Amino acid sequence: MSLIPAEQAFSQLQSTADFLALTLEQPDQLPAFEFHLANGTRIAVWHTGVLLAEPAVPGQQDIVLSSGIHGNETAPIEICNGILSDVLAQKLQLTERVLFLFGNPWAINAGVREIEDNLNRLFSGHHSKDDGLTSEGGLSKERARAKLLEESVLKFYQQAPAGERVRKLYDLHTAIRGSRFEKFAVYPFLHGKDWSQTELQFLKACDIDTFLLMQSPASTFSYFAAQSCQAHGFTLELGKVRPFGQNDLSRFSATDKALRALVSGQPLSLSAFVEAEFNFYEVRRAINKQTDAFRLCFEDAIENFTTFPVGTVLAQDEGVQYKVEVEGEAVIFPNPKVAIGQRAMLLVKPVSVAGKVS
Repeated sequence: MSLIPAEQAFSQLQSTADFLALTLEQPDQLPAFEFHLANGTRIAVWHTGVLLAEPAVPGQQDIVLSSGIHGNETAPIEICNGILSDVLAQKLQLTERVLFLFGNPWAINAGVREIEDNLNRLFSGHHSKDDGLTSEGGLSKERARAKLLEESVLKFYQQAPAGERVRKLYDLHTAIRGSRFEKFAVYPFLHGKDWSQTELQFLKACDIDTFLLMQSPASTFSYFAAQSCQAHGFTLELGKVRPFGQNDLSRFSATDKALRALVSGQPLSLSAFVEAEFNFYEVRRAINKQTDAFRLCFEDAIENFTTFPVGTVLAQDEGVQYKVEVEGEAVIFPNPKVAIGQRAMLLVKPVSVAGKVS
């Protein structure tokens, strides 16, 4: 697909206020261009699926809203595109700098999770490991995209005004299967730092009160933000994967409202932090797929956070069985279709955060 002229892209974006449509029409590359809205907001298109929106007088927060890292997770794409479209149409006035990202335009167009690689396993430099080279010696689509997204986020934070800043990245997803808790957040490993009380309160306003607290480094986008960018980074799981047009967006109204309030400086009604009103889990074990013989030993309909009796066989691989070891151990993100060597399931357990939140 040939690169459209910047003037044509600019004209289309101005007339439609639909950056997602422009991105999906030009999945390989958009020309860089920028302009100002009548309300003073600066709009800068850096690449296909990468757009900076910056008010004339930015507040102290630099916020990344990411969706479509997996192409078939459509509800987050619709939420973020709705917010951005209202910014472009001047129905929503920003007070904070926001970088909007539509992560995997090829997979979104195809209606699939990924084209070649799981994009959310390629950050923090994993995109450029030797096993990611194609037969031509270059990077796969997702690996090249991960590198571009990293560079874009770093550029966004580095170009912020001087002074004390608050960096945030919310990477919005939906899960392959249902969950005992419809919405939950993955809080990346913080290397001994306390969990943020303010962020927990904000995400509760987004209708998210269940958190998976990671205990080790990862190759996810949210971990990259937290570790490499010193941002408040989160993976937000907002429900179950559904095709475009089949999402009940009313189920995400609290999330949409809170995100809009955050970027536009509107009052946020945050309740006091009370641990008993949350569900906190930590990872006890990660089960990786070692061979093609790997299989799950429970029905596909089993939801995230489901528990089983101690001793239950959860999965089998060549020469090994994985059983429930302790009471309360729950299954999350089971997926036997991952590539060999990748995580096929997490086993988690409830945990208290007393003394670890500030």
